[in-house]
Amino acid sequence: MTSDERRTTDIDAGALPERAAALLGRGDRLALTAAHHDPDALRVVYLFTGASPDRRTELQVRLDPGRPSLPSLAGLSFPAGRFEREMRDLYGIVPEDHPLPRRLVRHHHWPRGWYPMRADAGPPPEFGDPEGPYPFVTVEGPGVYEIPVGPVHAGMIGPGHFRFSVVGESILKLKARLWFVHRGLEKLFHGRLPGDALPIAERVSGDTTVGHALAFCMAVEDATGIEVSPGARRMRAMLLELERLYNHVTDLGALCNDVGYSIMNSQFGRIRESLLRLNAEVTGHRLLRGGVVLGGAALRTIPAPARLTAIAEDAAELARLALSHTVVADRFTGTAELPAEAARDLGTLGYVARASGLDTDARRDHPFTDLRPSLRVATRGTGDVLARFQVRAEEIAVSAALIGDLAYGMSPGVVTYWPPLAPPAAPVSGVGIVEGWRGTIVHRVELAPGGTLTRTKIVDPSFFNWPALPIALNGVIVPDFPLVNKSFNLSYAGNDL
Repeated sequence: MTSDERRTTDIDAGALPERAAALLGRGDRLALTAAHHDPDALRVVYLFTGASPDRRTELQVRLDPGRPSLPSLAGLSFPAGRFEREMRDLYGIVPEDHPLPRRLVRHHHWPRGWYPMRADAGPPPEFGDPEGPYPFVTVEGPGVYEIPVGPVHAGMIGPGHFRFSVVGESILKLKARLWFVHRGLEKLFHGRLPGDALPIAERVSGDTTVGHALAFCMAVEDATGIEVSPGARRMRAMLLELERLYNHVTDLGALCNDVGYSIMNSQFGRIRESLLRLNAEVTGHRLLRGGVVLGGAALRTIPAPARLTAIAEDAAELARLALSHTVVADRFTGTAELPAEAARDLGTLGYVARASGLDTDARRDHPFTDLRPSLRVATRGTGDVLARFQVRAEEIAVSAALIGDLAYGMSPGVVTYWPPLAPPAAPVSGVGIVEGWRGTIVHRVELAPGGTLTRTKIVDPSFFNWPALPIALNGVIVPDFPLVNKSFNLSYAGNDL
């Protein structure tokens, strides 16, 4: 990082809290924390980002590999505390004076002292039960009982354990336990050339093919100094909006279905199928795989703006019909409110943040192409299920308008500036920031001389948004949990890397 708005600084561990506090105090957010096991040391990179203008600041701290520890930032930033727990579980890096030093990723069958992301981890040892069950907080009192749900669920969703503490039908506390399928995904990138690793990035979370592929490609391009042409950047922006469209339409139907309005779910499903077929026409794949390539994009055809306008108007009419139904409106309104202060403190992203009044969107705050004047950031102030429904509905209209603007004068084909003229002669790093349909996605990569990947760190917005779900559920009745859960629609795969 060389410009005034992109800085990398090596600091001592003791200086970390002061530097982090200064960055957070000026309005930056902690977007990513990545541990690295270098040949001679453990190293931690903190990436802080800010908007207006686009700012990216990296703080790098080298640690003693024999006793790796650093001051905890959990008192300054809730997301920092979760990143620290993740690093401790995967790398053995101890956050000193952490207020909640429970394991996050590690489950009870992981052997003590085995840190799978370290270079010397070796093959997985025999699993046992050395640490015992997860220490859930027990809520006690007259009439309090627990409802355990999962980790295996009915339907094609990832595994997660939800433990409800309940009085009558009202939820007092929910604890969500994830990482049942920790896949070691980030380690799969190591030692590969970027072109060989791109299919892995497309599969980080199956419904976010474009978002993760694009964040990865942008990180690699940032590291190698590749300049993507304006036309290819517009193609990429179009693919992002196509991905946003079909996922938002799917969610609107599912939310209607969770309050018993199944006919509306079928109607939204009809629109979803038309969008999936359009995706296949544009890229050859219904989930848009193959559309984003290193250095550019590949489109088989350009969607007709009139077709997108008709789809958006169809979806808007269905959304109006849904909210005019008194049962739908009553079930959505005031259910699972996430206050703006809580959303801000937790670091929430995407439509979850915007429904609680936070005006945040990487398409505007970290732009890779100019989307004005059609880009409007939809926000609401109530933070309830209704607000999360309305933000999605408005974003469908915005995405259709953006695609219409982007398609003007665009021709199909492959536009790419890869591979670079020369592979890097020294270690390099890069960052990619993308507003996926769930929220901001960040990838950070490091490449060795010759161009192989030595580290890829992935942050899906669900990592930030999962902790908000239990907060929103306080006082909600148990029968509304499926509705609330769908209004957040968090990714298990994007979280359980």
